[in-house]
This record gives sequence, structure tokens and C-alpha cells, in this order.
Amino acid sequence: MDIKKINLGNQGLVVPAIGLGCMGMTGFEAGNMYGKADEQEAIATIHRSLELGGNFLDTADLYGPFKNEQLIARAIAGKRKDYIIATKFGWEIDDNEKVTWAINGRKEYLKKAVERSLKHLQTDYIDLYYMHRLDKNTPIEETVEAMADLVKEGKVGYLGLSEVSSETIRRAHAVHPITAVQSEYSLFERTVEARGILQTLKELGIGFVAYSPLGRGFLSGQIRQLEDLPEDDFRRAIPRFQEQYFEKNRELVKAIELLAEQKGVTSSQLALAWIISKGILPIPGTKRRRYVEQNIAATHIQLTREDQNKLEAIIPLGTDTGNPYDAFSMGLLD
Repeated sequence: MDIKKINLGNQGLVVPAIGLGCMGMTGFEAGNMYGKADEQEAIATIHRSLELGGNFLDTADLYGPFKNEQLIARAIAGKRKDYIIATKFGWEIDDNEKVTWAINGRKEYLKKAVERSLKHLQTDYIDLYYMHRLDKNTPIEETVEAMADLVKEGKVGYLGLSEVSSETIRRAHAVHPITAVQSEYSLFERTVEARGILQTLKELGIGFVAYSPLGRGFLSGQIRQLEDLPEDDFRRAIPRFQEQYFEKNRELVKAIELLAEQKGVTSSQLALAWIISKGILPIPGTKRRRYVEQNIAATHIQLTREDQNKLEAIIPLGTDTGNPYDAFSMGLLD
């Protein structure tokens, strides 16, 4: 069975109903993200995803830095036209390939960033190019104008933003049509809904891409106790995974698992099907073939309005499940 295709926004970009988040496939300068990297299995996962119709890959220059884009280049070699590639810029990376942890949305930096991404991806165009975080010192209009130049030059197909407010979206969209906005979204994390951002996107005809749709693995049910996370796993720094929230969140996951069991699917598949049923594109990250197969199978699960309501009743909008980031990263959200 093929994955159904959806329009991401109304600018003409057609994508499968689920994407593949590639961040966890490579190591990361800031430490261990999601366990050890295994390049062979990661590439096999990208290929398996394509066989099943999953050709939308999400990466960023930050991941590595550059290692993730380079891995994707190796995986898609000779088959570039079969894939839709989304990458991001904005976290400043200096000329020694070190992340400065500043956000840079200035025109000169953007021009440098896109050339680097094209080189690392070994391609001459990027399908969807996102600004990774808002540069609060540069007017969004200036950044989007520079991004629009890349569309005119044929280096970029469509423009995206990540973790931005309704006001920023409106200002950006007035300069050049925005195709997609990417933010964290899951049964655990519905801030974009609470803040009216999803409503804004609907109104403007902009697509929404949900990263960490499984609550950074929490909704998979694999994390039953804090000890299940390696000592150097970055999730240990996130409030949601810390003691004051952990047990409470585990109880919520158990209730979701019960519903999943009744439908004969996994809790991960149910969580993904819930997002897909809302017309949102989830991009669960995995580096293993068996999980990509399970995730893609979730696109065939039909949820009734009653199913949706039951799920949303477990974690009503506004439930405090703990912040999704540490204090520094929370401060960078728009």
C-alpha cells in the first residue's frame, strides 16, 4: 500500500503523509542525542523509507554540524530526484565548523549557509529551506527577503520557518509565501495549538510539520524508567524527563497504550495517526528500518472523531507535562 500524499501548504509542495527526521542518525557536537550512530543502518533506513513511499527527509546544518547532511548525500547518491530534502540554517556555525550557539538570520550569513548545505548535500537545490530559529536581532522581513532570493536563483524550492509565533509568521508570509512551519508537536506538546499558531497557519494556507511527534521517544513506551536513558543522553536535561514529571507522564503513556491495544496498534502508531488525522505532517526520527516500517504503517490507521476525543481527553490541552527544553533553549523560542 502506498503512503497517501498531501499538500504541504498551498504553494505546490506535495509530500507523503509522514516524513523521516534524520537528526538522530549522526552524532552531535553537543553530546549524545539518541544513542550511538550506525551509518550503514541509517542509510538502509533512508532506502527502506523510499521503498515504502517515504521520500521526505528532514535535516539541518546544525546536526553534526554538517555530518547529517553529508550522510544524506551518501544515502541519496544517484537518486537525488527521488527525494524531497528539507534542511535548516540559523544556528551560527563559524568557518572552523564550530557552532557558536548564536542565531544568525542576516543576509550575508544566509548566503554562506545555503552554499555550505548545497555542498554537503551534494546537490544544486534544496526542496524546502527553513530558518531554524528566529534571529531576534534581525527583522524577519530581512531574512525572508534573502531566502526569497534563493528561490529566484533556483537554489531553493520552498521556504519554511521553525518555532515561530503567529506574528512572525504573518510578517514573514507578507514578504514571500511561507510553505511550512515546523515546531514540536505531539500528544505531550500542544503549545502551538494553545497559542493559536495552528489557526494562523490554516488561515494563511501554510503547512505544519511536527517534529518530536513521539515526545522524544516517551510516547513509544520504550522509556519506562529514567535509567532507560544512557548517562550522556541529552533528554536527561529536559524537564519532561526529570523526576518531578517522569512518573506522571508515564501514567499518561500507559493510558495511551491501553487505547492502542484496543485498536491493535502500537502507542507510537496511535500517536502518529492522531497527528496525521489533523492534516499535520509528522517527521518522527529513527535510524532503524523496523521503526521506519512501523511509522509508515501508521499512515493507514483510520481514527474516528471519538478516537481523537478519547486521546485528547487523556492529556487535555494545557496539561503540564514539563518543558520540552532546558532554560537556555526555551529562551530561544519565539
